[in-house]
Amino acid sequence: MQYTPEENQPVDTPAGALTVDEYHEIHEEIDNQPREWRPIADREMDYAEGNQLKTELLEAQRQLGIPPSMENLIGAALEGIRGYEEATRTDWRVTANGQPGGQDVADAISFKLNEAERHSKADDACGKAFYPQIGVGLGWVEVSKGDDPFGFPYQCLPVNRNEIHWDWASERDDMTDARWLRRQRWMHASRLARVFPEHAELIRRFGQAGTGWWGSYSGEDVGGQSTGLNRAWDVAREWTIQEDRWHNPHNKEVCATELWYRRWVDVVVLKSPDGRVVEYDEANPAHVHAVANKLVEFRRAVVARVRRSYWLGPHVLFDGPTPYSHRYFPYAPFWGFREDSTRVPFGYIRNMLYQQDTLNSGNSRLRWGMSAYRVERTKGAVAMADDVFRRTVGRLDADIVLDPAHMAQPGATFKVERDFQMNAQQLDMLANARQAIERVNPAAAGAFSGRRGTATSGIQEQTQVEQANQSLAHMMGNFKRGRTMVGEMLMAMIVQDMGRDETVVVIEGDAITPERTIVINRPETDAAGYPYLSNDLQRTRLMVGLEDVPSSPTYRGQQLNVLSEVAKSMPPQFQAVVMPMMASLMDMPFKRQLVQALQQAGAQESPEQVEQRIQQAVQDALAKAGNDLKARELDMKERLTEAQIRKVVADAVQSGIAGTFAAMQAGEKIAMNPLIAPIGDIVMKQAGWQAPDPVGQDPNIPAPEQAQMVQDPGGLPGDTDPLTPQAPMQPQSPAIGAGQGIETLRAD
Repeated sequence: MQYTPEENQPVDTPAGALTVDEYHEIHEEIDNQPREWRPIADREMDYAEGNQLKTELLEAQRQLGIPPSMENLIGAALEGIRGYEEATRTDWRVTANGQPGGQDVADAISFKLNEAERHSKADDACGKAFYPQIGVGLGWVEVSKGDDPFGFPYQCLPVNRNEIHWDWASERDDMTDARWLRRQRWMHASRLARVFPEHAELIRRFGQAGTGWWGSYSGEDVGGQSTGLNRAWDVAREWTIQEDRWHNPHNKEVCATELWYRRWVDVVVLKSPDGRVVEYDEANPAHVHAVANKLVEFRRAVVARVRRSYWLGPHVLFDGPTPYSHRYFPYAPFWGFREDSTRVPFGYIRNMLYQQDTLNSGNSRLRWGMSAYRVERTKGAVAMADDVFRRTVGRLDADIVLDPAHMAQPGATFKVERDFQMNAQQLDMLANARQAIERVNPAAAGAFSGRRGTATSGIQEQTQVEQANQSLAHMMGNFKRGRTMVGEMLMAMIVQDMGRDETVVVIEGDAITPERTIVINRPETDAAGYPYLSNDLQRTRLMVGLEDVPSSPTYRGQQLNVLSEVAKSMPPQFQAVVMPMMASLMDMPFKRQLVQALQQAGAQESPEQVEQRIQQAVQDALAKAGNDLKARELDMKERLTEAQIRKVVADAVQSGIAGTFAAMQAGEKIAMNPLIAPIGDIVMKQAGWQAPDPVGQDPNIPAPEQAQMVQDPGGLPGDTDPLTPQAPMQPQSPAIGAGQGIETLRAD
C-alpha cells in the first residue's frame, strides 16, 4: 500500500470523543504488546494455589509409572507475606500543611476518609490486590462510585489483571502519563441493555448473533427503529476484529469494554500567591479581576483531560468526560517487580518455580523408589504371567512361584533388588531444593514464616526477622504507594461531593479524645462586611496530604507492651496518668467504660489532699465570720511578748557581766591594799547591806597558778566606787564607742 506525504505527516491528537479508528488502533496496539507474561502469570498463580500436578515433568514421570507428589512451599511463602501485610495494616490520616485554618478541615476530611475506608471495603480490596502483586507482580483496585443507590456511595473492588490492558509506553507507576486504559467484562446482554437503554435494541441483536448481527439485519426492516441502529449496521460491516472477543455464542454473553483515555489540551493556568493553581475561566469574574489587576501569575500549559467511553464490539455506547475530580484513571495499580527492558511485571513466584518442580519431582521419585523393586530374571523363571508377576512382586506379602525346571537349567537367574543409595541422594536433593526456595525468597525463611529456623538466641531470631523484612521493603513500598493512590481517589470523591455546601461533621470521640463538631463551608462575614466561607473546603483541599497510621491489633499490642514496660519505672502519680492511655490500646468491648472509670478514680483526692481541703475550708469560714482581724491581733501580741522576753534575758546577762567585773575590781583593790577591806565593810553595813539567804554559789572564775604583778591597777587614788572602772556610757556615735567600754582591751 502506498502512502501519500500527507499521510506520513504526524497529526495532532484530536479533541472530543474517541473515534472508531482510534479504538481500532488501540486494539492493534494491545495485540502487539508483550503477551507471554499473562499465561505465565496464570501458571504461577496456579502454583501458589496448589495446582502443580499437571506440569510437563510430572506428566513425563507419570508415563514412567511414577505417581505424582506435591509439597507446596510457594503458597506457604506467599501466605506468610500476606499475613505480614495484614499484621502491619494502617489507616489513612489527612494532615494539614501548616497554613491557618487547615487543621479543622483536615480533621473533618480524615474522619470522612476513615469512614469511607471501612464502608467501601478499601482494606479488603487492597489486601486482595496485594496477593497477586507479590505473586506475579501486578494487582488492581477499582475506586468508583457505588452502583447500589441504597448502599454506601463509594466502593473499592479488586480487579483481575487479565481484565485490564494499559498503555505499555507509560513510565510512571501511577499511570498519570498513560494515554489509555482498557477493561473488559463479560455480562449478559439483558443486564447491559438496562444500563444503556438507548441502545437496547442494538445490544439485544448483538447478544443474539455477535458482531455478525448485521448479516440478519435487513435495511428494509427499519420501520420505527432509530437511525443509530442503521449507523451501527454500517460500522459492524466494517469491523474486522474477531467475533470471539466480544460474543460468547454458548451462554449469549457479550464483552463490554470500558475505555479510559486522555486528551492533551492547551490551557491558561493562574497561580495565586498562596501557591494554588487553577485553570483560567473567562466566565469567572474573580479570574478576570485577578488577571487585570496582576494579582496572580498566568501562563500557558499543556494539561491532560481524562475521558471515558463504553464500547460493545465496534459500537460506542457512551463517551464523555470523567465524573471524578482527580487526574487518575479509577484503577490503582499495585506493582511488584518489573523487567528493565520490557517492563513486564513479575513477582516472587518466578524465582521459586524451578525449585518447586525439583521438590515435587524429587518427592515423587523418592516415594516411588521406596516402594520400587528391580528384578533380574531369565525368561520363564516364574510360573505366572508377566503382568501378574509385576503386580505381585511389589507387595509385602508377595507369593512368587518359580519354575523348577527352568531354574535347574544352567544360567537361570532370579533376583529382586532395591537401591537404597539412590534414595539417600534424593533426600539431599530435596533438602537442597527446600533451602533454595528460602535462598531465592527470604520471606520463606523459617524465622519469618513461623517455622523453626537456624537461630539459637532471641537476638539472632530478631535479626533474621529484620533481614526478612528488609527483603520485603521494596514490595511493601510499592504496596504503600498503591494504597495511598486509593486513598487519594476516595478523598477526591469526598471533597467533590461535599463541594461548597455547608456541612456539619461530627467526629466521634474515642476512649481518650472527646466528641468534636466541625462545620465545613460555613457562611460568615468579615469586619469589612464581605461574605466568606470559614473552613472553605475548596480552598483547603490542596493543603492536605495522606499519611498512614498503624491500626492493626498487632501494632496496638506492641504499643501496649512498650507502654507497660515504661509505666513500671514511673512514680505512682505518673502511672495514674498513663493508665487510661494503656486501657485505650486494649481490645475489649467495654474499653471506653474502663477508661472513664480510671479517669474518675484518678480524680479522687488522697487523704492528705482531703485534710488540706478541710483546713482551707475552716480558714475560709472563719474569715467569712469576721474572726480574721482577731487572729491578726493575737499574732501581733504574741510577737510583742516574745520580743520583751528576749530583752529581759539580754538585760540579765548584761547585769551579771557588770557585777562580775565589779567584784573582780574590788578584789584587785583589796589585794593591793588590804587595809581598805574593813573600811569597805563599814561602808556597806551603813548602806544597809545584808548577807543573802540563801548564800549564792561560787562562780568558779579561773585563776592563774602564779600571781602576777599589776603594773597599772585600775581606778584613781581616792576612788572608792566599787564599779571602777565605770561601765561605759552610751557613745554618741559608733566611731567614739569603738575604742571605749569594758569590752575594749586595755592595759588595765
